[in-house]
Amino acid sequence: MMEAAVANNIVGVDGECGGSLSCATCHVFVADDWADKTGGPKDFEDAMLDATEAERTDASRLSCQIVADDSLDGLHLIVPTP
Repeated sequence: MMEAAVANNIVGVDGECGGSLSCATCHVFVADDWADKTGGPKDFEDAMLDATEAERTDASRLSCQIVADDSLDGLHLIVPTP
């Protein structure tokens, strides 16, 4: 999802590391009704979420770790404001 956000100039999703899970500049919140479909963060992503500019919540994910496919058609992500 990070690549799509960067390609579409979504403000707040910078993806400085290019999706290598090393910068946390693609932090987003997954809408509650999509949490089960996107799943939760794995261990390293979970640790990286502690380094986000905006405070993390239970809905926090790094968009570089959300893989777009047909099952996520209509996915609602919120970009946090610092």
